[in-house]
Amino acid sequence: MTLDRRSFSASIAAAAAVSAVTGRATAAPVVRARNVVLLHGLFADGSCWTEVIARLQARGLNATAVQNPLTSLAEGVAAATRVLARQDGPTVLVGHSFSGMIVTEAGVHPAVSALVYVAARAPDAGEDYTALAKGFPTPPASAGIVFDGDEGRLTEAAFLRDFAGDLPPARAKVLYAVQEPFQRALLADRTRQAAWRSKPSFYAVSTEDRTIDPGLQRFMAKRMGARTIEVKSSHLSLISHPDEITRLILEAAGQAPGAAA
Repeated sequence: MTLDRRSFSASIAAAAAVSAVTGRATAAPVVRARNVVLLHGLFADGSCWTEVIARLQARGLNATAVQNPLTSLAEGVAAATRVLARQDGPTVLVGHSFSGMIVTEAGVHPAVSALVYVAARAPDAGEDYTALAKGFPTPPASAGIVFDGDEGRLTEAAFLRDFAGDLPPARAKVLYAVQEPFQRALLADRTRQAAWRSKPSFYAVSTEDRTIDPGLQRFMAKRMGARTIEVKSSHLSLISHPDEITRLILEAAGQAPGAAA
């Protein structure tokens, strides 16, 4: 089954009309998509999606990981938008951790058919995420962030214990070695729009998360009316539980895991 651009646009317009009344995207239709664009968050790079990408490719989907510059929200959105512009047809936009901010902002792109948040930030338009997070327990990883001037990163101890706690230590150390530093100003950026108010949304909560509080994840998922799963995982469920995350992405793409792609 394929969906031409006119039908796709009509379905998204209908979803937006429903969302305008309900404030949520739960009633929006899920459009069949063959494209998936994946975004990484802080302390990582695009390679963190390799386990999921391999599974999506085996199902016949076109998967692309964006290299998030981690400099500003605007530049992260621009990087995602450039990749979205290259997609041919409906596309699922997936974000882990901080890149949920980018999903929320860039997800209004007309190519995007659904949004997937993996232990990710999911702010409302104009919302101060830091203020929102203060209503929940402070995650242990926060104490492990160090700065060299305006360039931030996680210490090795915090990375292994609080970011990648359910991965084999040798694997976690490799990921630590390739973590991409972020700019301090990035933490103060706010989204101007909330794509989850007009697009079908899906959320994977990491129940053992020490980087974003699981209670905060559940709050954001419930607020957006997302189809939600819970994974007994550290913050890196996309690496430690790639099968569960892939199944959620396939659902967002309108492709049941057991069906032919």
